[in-house]
Amino acid sequence: MSRMIGTVSMGLRAPIIREGDDLVEIVTGSVLEAMKEDGLAPRDRDVVAMTEAIVARAQGNYVSVDDIAEDIRTKLGGETVGVIFPILSRNRFAICLRGIAKGAKKIVLMLSYPSDEVGNHLVDLDLVDEKGVDPYSDVLTLERYRELFGYIKHPFTGVDYVEYYGDLIRSCGAEVEIIFANNPRAILNYTKNVLTCDIHTRARTKRILKAAGAERVCGLDDIMNASINGSGYNERYGLLGSNKSTEDKVKLFPRECQPLVDAIQARLLKETGKYIEVMVYGDGAFKDPVGKIWELADPVVSPAYTAGLEGTPNELKLKYLADNDFANLSGEALRDAIKGAIQEKDGSLVGNMASQGTTPRRLTDLIGSLCDLTSGSGDKGTPIVYIQGYFDNYTND
Repeated sequence: MSRMIGTVSMGLRAPIIREGDDLVEIVTGSVLEAMKEDGLAPRDRDVVAMTEAIVARAQGNYVSVDDIAEDIRTKLGGETVGVIFPILSRNRFAICLRGIAKGAKKIVLMLSYPSDEVGNHLVDLDLVDEKGVDPYSDVLTLERYRELFGYIKHPFTGVDYVEYYGDLIRSCGAEVEIIFANNPRAILNYTKNVLTCDIHTRARTKRILKAAGAERVCGLDDIMNASINGSGYNERYGLLGSNKSTEDKVKLFPRECQPLVDAIQARLLKETGKYIEVMVYGDGAFKDPVGKIWELADPVVSPAYTAGLEGTPNELKLKYLADNDFANLSGEALRDAIKGAIQEKDGSLVGNMASQGTTPRRLTDLIGSLCDLTSGSGDKGTPIVYIQGYFDNYTND
């Protein structure tokens, strides 16, 4: 009889992580304790994953609002700064905006519409159509936006982000002007000093702005990419992937994670005799069908992972085989034929019709999304995820 259980994803509880904690010891100890407590038998190619948050916390990778303000003044001049394409988030962006506003005399805030980059809606697209607005070309002032759409609150948070961001900027002592546009060049009618806050399209936006005559262009990845007065930093991602810690402090995306995952893998091999893959994960990469929010507000799903997690799935579609290649078989004969096809697959299946629909995404993006859904972002207290059977297939007994 074949083993009945396939992939299993389990959230593991762990202590509250503080700066300076030994994550190799804590993560390994939590995994070994879970194995002992629940009789979990480790296997080669199991996966241990930990949230980016506990890694950054252990590293003490924090910056203050004042650190951000100093970097903004240095890199963008401290006068009028165009802040374009921010996401609508109290946790992800609002605290960064406080630092940005403190580092300038005036902020021209340019919001994309009808939604931000990750799908948070300012206004429903059907209403945009009803009002005869073309979001690809029309630039709206705040007055025109209010005239057309009124005061709309986010359906999940109950926040009018236009009002919220405007009030926040003013509370930091800066003047604010708000416009709505989707062409980055529109900001250059207001200022030549621009901070582009998009995440996954930032390289294109910077290129467009520089070609159009911007004088100073930075992305969020260029802010806090080096330490200021002993602060934390992320040399690759800057403020991208950051989260609010306190009203005056931001936790950055973790840095230098590769030695950590390699060390945990080596420790688990020593303790269990099994080659267990290890990764750090942040936001998953998926879209909510109701709220239309694309979860990935981090620059990447996984900033570090062991070598066995490199690549993409190389799988056959069982229902395609059953309905096509082996349509005349059933029962045990069908099972044996499908097992044989899996065992005989050789090399890459790219272009093979029998692999269509098998999610050709990176393994770390798929597994990281599974981990994000398992651990959640609330009070579960499970920042470590243990996965078994992810690399199994129909032939594994």
